[in-house]
Amino acid sequence: MKTKRILFILAAAVFLISGIISVYLLFLRPKPEKVRITSDGETLYVLEPAREEDRLITVEYEGRENVIEIKDGRVHMLKADCPDHICIETGWLDNGLPIICLPNRLVIEYEDGRTDAAAG
Repeated sequence: MKTKRILFILAAAVFLISGIISVYLLFLRPKPEKVRITSDGETLYVLEPAREEDRLITVEYEGRENVIEIKDGRVHMLKADCPDHICIETGWLDNGLPIICLPNRLVIEYEDGRTDAAAG
């Protein structure tokens, strides 16, 4: 009986600690300041969304276009001429995962702090 109680307390403690770490990693960690927009591997823009005015950026690729919205210091894909619209459904670039439009070869992602020269 006493062993079950100790195991229960240990399991609850592990669950609580992992919950605290998850909240920190998802919501409280500082976000990178710069966002890189690349098309077919070529960097088109490096932006600091927190300093940008609200605007739309249109990127064309082989007759198709994507419209990226910067609003209130956040970035997302507003429109896309692709068949599946997964890039639009990804939502805002908040959680550190990139927004990718494979058919149009467009990637929106946070920079990792390195410059192209440093990446070598």
